[in-house]
Amino acid sequence: MDGALTSLDAAGFLQIWQHFDSDDKGYIEGRELDALCHHVLDKLGMKSKSISEEPIRSLRARLMSACDTADGRLHIQELAAMMLPEEENFLLLFRRETPLDNSVEFMRIWRNYDADSSGFISAAELQGFLQDLFLQHRKSITPDKLEEYTDTLMKMFDRNRDGRLDLNDLARILALKENFLLKFKMDACSQEDRRRDFEKIFAHYDVSKTGALEGPEVDGFVKDMMELVKPSISGADLDKFRKVLLGHCDINRDGKIQKNELALCLGLKLS
Repeated sequence: MDGALTSLDAAGFLQIWQHFDSDDKGYIEGRELDALCHHVLDKLGMKSKSISEEPIRSLRARLMSACDTADGRLHIQELAAMMLPEEENFLLLFRRETPLDNSVEFMRIWRNYDADSSGFISAAELQGFLQDLFLQHRKSITPDKLEEYTDTLMKMFDRNRDGRLDLNDLARILALKENFLLKFKMDACSQEDRRRDFEKIFAHYDVSKTGALEGPEVDGFVKDMMELVKPSISGADLDKFRKVLLGHCDINRDGKIQKNELALCLGLKLS
């Protein structure tokens, strides 16, 4: 992004973002996106009266060409990558060479940083997460800057402003991809269709390839299952349903869900 906007810091970027993402969805589209384009053109020196539909359409196309998705939405991480200088764009630390597209890895991160198992990520726990990310990317950061980034992230993603991040807040930060289970028709007609879908689903969550789901693999499966019927779940919800699922499916009580155990719970007979 050119001109005066490149002098933004994280706090200034947050002010702009919150102005246009007025309903706090984590992305802008439609009229919100057009209004942002108008604002950018104005900041770049174009007089408001001469900002017609054509330059707005052109800038919008430029912004969207840098997006990872084709849904017409501009997400906060994507705009930050364009507007913030590298030293301020700590959100880029969350972008991986391969996007976070598996709830198993997401739950591994969640369990690791929800150190007190409260079902939330506190500001202190988020700061620890950020510290580890900077170390992982071999970037140095001062204590003051780390505190500033933690505070900015909290303001960006703590939707209910309670000073804590829940599962959904962290999913927005990490740009977790769409629920894997949405790819499947849960009312598949034939037993053969159901068996085929089951094999794909189990393979997706059995990241360790052991033939059993355990730890974050169970968590990831539970999270995606619950979100099919309840889009916004809490850490407490997940823990409760995880206990129910293990109680029902873990027949040999080894703390894991074997492939045949899950199939049996779902009423499937594996050949």
